[in-house]
Amino acid sequence: MDRSSLLQLIQEQLDPDNTGFIGVETFASLVHSHELPLDPAKLEMLVALAQSNDEGQICYQELVDLISSKRSSSFKRAIANGQRALPRDVLLDETGLGFYKRFVRYVAYEILPCEMDRRWYFYQHRTCPPPIFMAAVTLTQIIVFLCYGARLNRWVLQTYHPEYMKSPLVYHPGHRARAWRFFTYMFMHVGLEQLGFNALLQLMIGVPLEMVHGILRISFLYLAGVLAGSLTVSITDMRAPLVGGSGGVYALCSAHLANVVMNWAGMRCPYKLLRMVLALVCMSSEVGRAVWLRFSPPLAASGPQPSFMAHLAGAIVGISMGLTILRSYEEKLQDQCVWWVVLLSYATFLVFAVFWNIFAYDLLGTQIPPPP
Repeated sequence: MDRSSLLQLIQEQLDPDNTGFIGVETFASLVHSHELPLDPAKLEMLVALAQSNDEGQICYQELVDLISSKRSSSFKRAIANGQRALPRDVLLDETGLGFYKRFVRYVAYEILPCEMDRRWYFYQHRTCPPPIFMAAVTLTQIIVFLCYGARLNRWVLQTYHPEYMKSPLVYHPGHRARAWRFFTYMFMHVGLEQLGFNALLQLMIGVPLEMVHGILRISFLYLAGVLAGSLTVSITDMRAPLVGGSGGVYALCSAHLANVVMNWAGMRCPYKLLRMVLALVCMSSEVGRAVWLRFSPPLAASGPQPSFMAHLAGAIVGISMGLTILRSYEEKLQDQCVWWVVLLSYATFLVFAVFWNIFAYDLLGTQIPPPP
């Protein structure tokens, strides 16, 4: 039975007078008598919703949202008020799982801080659509790197090759009018070490985040970090070009790490303290390497080397916008005031950056390196 038929049957048999409320026990018996497909996590949530109501009823609209996998703040209140009605077993006790379901369970414990959210994700997870965004971005970056590596016959510090900056993908201050470069620089990398670092984080953190939060939210966060990185460089390091996907990578990583810290007690991922320290050390080392290459290049170059400011801009986007997204699992962002505040702040920055790129270079008389 599909979702619309299920909702029609519920309304006809459980709420014929259109009161707007349904008894959860009656609904549960209907589910079992008609063998209706409903995830166990949703049945548990129904019990919690009913437990939070003095009459043991739930609102019909809440039931519709629940079956449609649309959660709101009412679900959080239900969990808090009806926690005693929820089963105490955890996903780690599940046995007889196949390889993919064990991987889904692993992702749930890596990303989500609440056991109810983990059970919800585990039972409602579907393989379609797969997490294709982060995989496609990573694959494209590898292909582009291999193409330029073979063309230039250089695999480390490619930016020092005189032909490298002629790529139509690189962000260069002399080509600011070519707006696509504010995004496409994410496909180019300084060398094998930067590509390896970014690809590893995109697959280890980006793919699980995309599996849990969906392609739209994670792709928006990643691209917001990428765009913020190039625009920040155009404001703070006006003579420098830019390559690498670090703006998007640091947006994802900083959002995830901030979410882990703020929900430290609820996170059940193993060795979380050690992994947190290692992640911070690796990210700091990458920033330090980028600063060194920017101001103390090991080889003679014809112009300024790529800026490091995209790393910092991506981290700011992750801590602000990204944390808001990750803390709103299966909830509507448009219903949250903090989301609109963050979005308005980001839009204000974009408008300022656009006007800066149009007028500031001429007004300040900035001497930018000649475009290749």
